Amino acid sequence: MAAVAELSIRRVAGALGAEVDGVDLARPLAPETVARLRAAWLEHQVLFFREQPLTPAQFMALARAFGAPIEYPFVQGIDGFPEIIEVKKLEHETANFGGIWHSDTAYLERPPMASILLAREIPPQGGDTLFASMTAAYDALSPGMQHLLEGLVAVNSSAKADVTRTREDRIRSDGRADTKREYVAEHPVVRTHPETGRKALYVNVAHTVRFAGMTEAESAPLLGYLFAHQIRPEFTCRFVWRSGSIAFWDNRCTQHNPINDYHGYRRVMHRITLEGDRPR
Repeated sequence: MAAVAELSIRRVAGALGAEVDGVDLARPLAPETVARLRAAWLEHQVLFFREQPLTPAQFMALARAFGAPIEYPFVQGIDGFPEIIEVKKLEHETANFGGIWHSDTAYLERPPMASILLAREIPPQGGDTLFASMTAAYDALSPGMQHLLEGLVAVNSSAKADVTRTREDRIRSDGRADTKREYVAEHPVVRTHPETGRKALYVNVAHTVRFAGMTEAESAPLLGYLFAHQIRPEFTCRFVWRSGSIAFWDNRCTQHNPINDYHGYRRVMHRITLEGDRPR
């Protein structure tokens, strides 16, 4: 029987993020431990763990304790584990995978509930990841702006130029057969979290093209304001990776941005995304 872990949970910033100690994620987790971790995850929106050098099988077991792993539409998984993709930048490459503020695959009809990222190889400096709370960003808006946004729907596409450039190296080396396909989905601009009931902004500069029923030109001024507002420093935290570190974020109410400041060095991560629901 799995032992109940003696967890230590330490908040790392005002808006979101907590570092968790006292648990070995390579071992089966007791239901009580899973419940406490999930409660902490819902409260802090992203959890960080150190010194967790999991095998792919152990990484999959961890993911399955919290949800159903799904495959990423553009990049093949690693051998034997189609749901685990390599998020990597090699020494000769200049663009990093997903190197722009975003919520993972918001262009899908059912975007993932969560993402779990495990560091395998880390550059000697740089390569940190920024996270931002979209509930904090929504709460900071004026009542008038909140009311305006409530009725709007965003059109999200996988084909925005800035984000497609961040995938090019990985598609060349690990691309799936249908990488030319464009995914488009419409989601509410203000999303209600299905577990906490909190409201969050659900637009992002990587995927959101325009508001439904409006042109891109008509949508641009308000979207530009929201893109700048939602990454204000007071809504963010920053994670410094080490080999074996894990970040587990709630994709329904956060965004993230891997910083591309380590040219000439190699950075390799493994990522699993967990099945989500249709945003409402």
